Amino acid sequence: MSKKVEPAHAGTLESSDLFVRVVPCECEGVEIELESSVYEIYADAIKATILESANALKATGIKIMVQDKGALDYVIKARVEAAILRAYGINEPDWSVL
Repeated sequence: MSKKVEPAHAGTLESSDLFVRVVPCECEGVEIELESSVYEIYADAIKATILESANALKATGIKIMVQDKGALDYVIKARVEAAILRAYGINEPDWSVL
């Protein structure tokens, strides 16, 4: 995406959910910072889901900070996609890529 990125967030800190913050960064692609109650077991899978969601939206130059409370994959994807779309100011997403 070539639009300007503004800080944005999605989600909650409730059990089985996650809180996602997206901020602009000076990086080439996507940086991921993850805190999770299940980090030791599922960190790689959670990061892969986050990266897959960001890549589907062609997001670059962002840092995604996630506080996970045991969310399932579909919740992770939905929250990450919502935060990225908000960060880019997109109100009408291209549903074919989501």
